[in-house]
Amino acid sequence: MTRERTVWLRADDAVGDWDRRRRRITAGLEAGVDWVVVDERDVAKVRELGDVNVAAFQSDADVDIVDADGDDVEADLHLVGKDGEGDGTVDLPGDFSGSADLSTLRRGDGGVDGAFVRIFDESYESFAAEAARDGEFLLVAADDWTIIPLENLIARVGEETTLVAGATTAEEARTAFETLEIGADGVLLDTDDPDEIRATCEARDDATREQLDLQTATVTEVERVGSADRVCVDTGSIMDDDEGMLVGSMSRGLFFVHAETADSPYVASRPFRVNAGAVHAYVRNPDGGTNYLSELSSGDEVQVVSTDGTTREAVVGRAKIERRPMFRVSAEVETEEGTDRVETLLQNAETIKVATPEGRLAVTDLAAGDELLVYYEDTARHFGEAVEESIIEK
Repeated sequence: MTRERTVWLRADDAVGDWDRRRRRITAGLEAGVDWVVVDERDVAKVRELGDVNVAAFQSDADVDIVDADGDDVEADLHLVGKDGEGDGTVDLPGDFSGSADLSTLRRGDGGVDGAFVRIFDESYESFAAEAARDGEFLLVAADDWTIIPLENLIARVGEETTLVAGATTAEEARTAFETLEIGADGVLLDTDDPDEIRATCEARDDATREQLDLQTATVTEVERVGSADRVCVDTGSIMDDDEGMLVGSMSRGLFFVHAETADSPYVASRPFRVNAGAVHAYVRNPDGGTNYLSELSSGDEVQVVSTDGTTREAVVGRAKIERRPMFRVSAEVETEEGTDRVETLLQNAETIKVATPEGRLAVTDLAAGDELLVYYEDTARHFGEAVEESIIEK
């Protein structure tokens, strides 16, 4: 599994008037940002725009946060540091123990959740490290990351604190996610450009996607086995010609089955669909585990895989189960211990394609000796999770 990454969109009054902030927030909602960072008085306005996590800069004033109906509205977390020591408005104390900002931070104890710190020099870097000790979240920004490298903060902030690094472009965000091969947990994005906001969310998705090593297996047998209940997984995403899903009768060896992106003389393409096999088979999910095809229903997530091993997630819109004639496909995989056999059941139809080193091949044309792509993982699974125990599948 890969680490979760998040995009935080800055939309407090430092950005501009409410109309400008609203346009920025709307662009962020459409792009799929994870958090919006605003002043405390704007929390209710953000709630009216859409469903998103809201972080609020805490105010010394007594702010009454209510929605249009007069009901109280709460931010998901509260931050200090703006208009204070964190952003240089108030002079940084020589002894951090006397800091007004730091004194309010309480990890899981009803205090302020996190701090915002603008990095001007090494003293502010040290101040940020102090804030990370007591706060669950640390948002940092710098006009020039070459002065105080992000590597310094990544090394000083522990895993218990979520580190969010400032960025103004998607390129800066991508660098923040990749720094020290660990990267920041999130980026605090400060831009009005909808394209940059969207590209930053794509950079986040790229950073969290698993890269799989697919290998070839040699087909040993293709046998007609009668009819079974098969599952078409209809997703809410359009898949490309080189994308599909990993399915199989044995959790250790999953076959690459293409999405129905190709037209045929018999049926139009359905690029949102993978005809994935019989109800008993496993399908890989975005968490690196597996689900039975029979378990899938609308709203679940499945992993979409390309032939080069790149992955992404897709939401299931419908799992369509019908009784259809099937093939049993058996193949051999070369492993460190020798040769292993993997199998799956696929519908007997020319619209079902498997991936080979030369390209896609209809399962109806598959024969012993052909090579196809599989994902092999020498591990057992229990309820879809990898376990260290001996399980025999045949």
